[in-house]
Amino acid sequence: MAFLALIPILCGVLIGWGGYLGWRGRIPRDRGAGVRTWATLRNDEAFRVGNRVAALPTMVAGGVGVVSGLASAVMPDTFGIVLAVSVGMVGMVALVGAGGALGHRAAAAVPDAKPAAAGCGGCGCGAGGCGPAGES
Repeated sequence: MAFLALIPILCGVLIGWGGYLGWRGRIPRDRGAGVRTWATLRNDEAFRVGNRVAALPTMVAGGVGVVSGLASAVMPDTFGIVLAVSVGMVGMVALVGAGGALGHRAAAAVPDAKPAAAGCGGCGCGAGGCGPAGES
C-alpha cells in the first residue's frame, strides 16, 4: 500500500510546477495547460494575468500533494495511508479549483484589447481624403 504515496507526490510536483510556470508567465496560450476559460482565452494579457493570479493557490496545492504523500508514506496502517492520500488529493483539487476561479475572475477584469485605428478614419484614403464634415 505504500505505493499509494506516490500518487499525491507525483500529482503535487506536476501541479506545483504548473503553478510556478504560470507565476513566471511561461505557459503559452496555445497549449493545453493553465487556466483555460473564456475570460483567459480572450487575449494574451488576460491569459497571463489569469494564470499569474492562479499560480499561488496552484503551487500551494502542489505542496499539499507532496506533504500528504510523504505523510502517507510514514503511516503505520492501511487506514492512515488511504486517509492521508484522500485528504491530500481532495485538498489539491479544491485549491486548484479555487485558483482557477480566482484566475478566471482576474482575467475577466482585464479590458479587451483596443481595436487598431483605421489609417484615416475610413473616409476614402487615397481617393482624395475627407470632405469638410467628415464626408468623402
